[in-house]
Amino acid sequence: MKIYFLGTGTSQGIPVIGSNHSVCLSNDSKDKRLRVSVWVYSEDFSIVIDCGPDFRQQMLISKCGYIDALLMTHEHADHTAGLDDIRPFYFKQGDIPIYGHKRVLENLEKRFDYIFKNENKYPGAPSVIPIEVKENFNFTIKNQIIVPINATHGDLQVFGYKISDFVYLTDVKTVELTEINKIKECKVLVINCLREESHHSHFNLQEALDFISLVRPEKAYLTHISHLFGFHEEIQKKLPENVFVAYDNLEILI
Repeated sequence: MKIYFLGTGTSQGIPVIGSNHSVCLSNDSKDKRLRVSVWVYSEDFSIVIDCGPDFRQQMLISKCGYIDALLMTHEHADHTAGLDDIRPFYFKQGDIPIYGHKRVLENLEKRFDYIFKNENKYPGAPSVIPIEVKENFNFTIKNQIIVPINATHGDLQVFGYKISDFVYLTDVKTVELTEINKIKECKVLVINCLREESHHSHFNLQEALDFISLVRPEKAYLTHISHLFGFHEEIQKKLPENVFVAYDNLEILI
């Protein structure tokens, strides 16, 4: 199984429009971050988690040519605004399964009503198969068991996902012990880490490291990174030996 980091940035991406911040002006490719998303695939399945506004660009760069399903963590625009760009997959494959909390699916149906409608559909619009994800109910995609991990993003419920020994959690601020127990000692944990300073709805660096210590993965990767965190290479020097700053187009094998 391979993990391809399609994007590792926060909601504005890096560089931020109009910013003269030193990180936004960096020439290091690892400091340029599209909105956060990940592609998990093997010879048997192809799953993309979240579908943000950079989705088209991410698909072209990664050369992802087929998706069995989209998994949604929550409804915020930086995780969902690229949904219309599933059209090439729809034209080739047919209706695309999309998994998410009932609240998230209802939100998307309002914002992308032309995608979800079944009658008098606009020619050329893609179609989806919405599938509700429920807390404590595993589901299967192409014989691959997916374990939803419940968490909160400030006051908002979000889902992370465990796929085999890989765990993906983003936009997380609190995770209950019952959920942590589901992911302990996984091989690879991906967790959001916005910056060093505290934030009301995201882990900062210390919170992310404390969470990693609880989970005890073999390796952990930080994602959903703000330009305020600093330069990629400087952040990496501060981290434990099994913790890494993820960057766009990084690919790892599990």
